Amino acid sequence: MIGIVDYGRGNLRSVEKALEKLGFEAGILRSPDELKKTDGLILPGVGAFADAMEALNREGWVQPLRDYAGSGRPFLGICLGMQLLFEMGEEHGEHPGLGLLPGRVVKFPAGLKIPHMGWNTLRLVRESPLTAGIPDNSYFYFVHSYYAQADEDCIAGVSEYGITFPAFTGRDNIWGAQFHPEKSSPWGLVMLKNFGKWVGEHEHISGN
Repeated sequence: MIGIVDYGRGNLRSVEKALEKLGFEAGILRSPDELKKTDGLILPGVGAFADAMEALNREGWVQPLRDYAGSGRPFLGICLGMQLLFEMGEEHGEHPGLGLLPGRVVKFPAGLKIPHMGWNTLRLVRESPLTAGIPDNSYFYFVHSYYAQADEDCIAGVSEYGITFPAFTGRDNIWGAQFHPEKSSPWGLVMLKNFGKWVGEHEHISGN
């Protein structure tokens, strides 16, 4: 099963419906104790970095999510959920993130209209199991005012909005999409399908 973390900061049902439409078993997790029943995990998110980390800490998710990432099971962050994968966020002061990927989350430069909202292209710069079959410069749907300054070896796709910014990041079993794949039909659904297939392959290999 693919778990979707509920910490009060995400479009949970839209992600769950997209996965179910693709034929995958998915469920919303309301407690870290439920992580043990999942074979893959999605961390969604909408809103402010500091508020989201405060909610994850308050509800006891932070160390279980770090442990989950360390288990090797597929892990995908979406929008704010991607930003939370990094070490630090600068929204309303400096706040530590989950620290699963190297880098920090910063505001778009002054002079740009924010949030960056709407359809934009994704230029692929490195292979990922989640982008198989997705053409370069395909369109995805974005809504965000901050972006990740990620280490180069974690950048798998970039977009342009006044600057070139990382739009798809990750390595090993941990990946993040700054855009909303669940709102980015058809290529967003291809990405979620790739994630579901990857979860199934990992489940088969691990014997769970």
